[in-house]
Amino acid sequence: MSTSDLALTQARFARFDQSTAEEWRLIDRHFRAYQSDACRRVLAHLERLKGDTHGYPVDRYEHCLQTATRALRDGADEETVVCALLHDIGDDLAPANHAEIAAAILEPFVDPLNVWMIRHHELFQGYHYRHFFGQDRHAREAYRDHPAYARTVRFCDDWDQTSFDPDYDTLPLDAFLPMIENVMGREPFGGLPSVVEDSDSSPEPQANAQEASR
Repeated sequence: MSTSDLALTQARFARFDQSTAEEWRLIDRHFRAYQSDACRRVLAHLERLKGDTHGYPVDRYEHCLQTATRALRDGADEETVVCALLHDIGDDLAPANHAEIAAAILEPFVDPLNVWMIRHHELFQGYHYRHFFGQDRHAREAYRDHPAYARTVRFCDDWDQTSFDPDYDTLPLDAFLPMIENVMGREPFGGLPSVVEDSDSSPEPQANAQEASR
């Protein structure tokens, strides 16, 4: 690390095309520290689900804890339990699209089949109530041949839709902290790029695909 790197505390550019490798090394250090703290921020957001039940028998925080508790007691692996804990975390910001939010948060850290499970859990869950809204409760059958179909059905039928019981002995969040720290503490799939020492601020244009294949 150069002396100039140590002296620089904030990038000076006003546009990316004026930036330097030194500035990107500084930003990269901040980004890695911020990324390493993702677990704490996710848990803080989970806490925001406390309170309003939206008419359900329990609030969304209790529902998430109860879903994770049922998954754990049913022998689910650590990653699946974390998915169960966070599956409704998007309800606070995007109640009409909450499954997509939860899937996006988990996607860098969990198996793609589990990402698919969380992304589609609202549709699969609808088997138990879509008919009350004049919708097709069997809509999930369109995905019967998908490799994550069975696990998504199990998630919804055995753990998610059953977890609105105010009398259930739900485990507290502390029981899941080591699991979520392990999963969210993983290196994101694909890794993180690093600034190279000989980076060129004015890279040559990429050759087109036809020239590259010659």
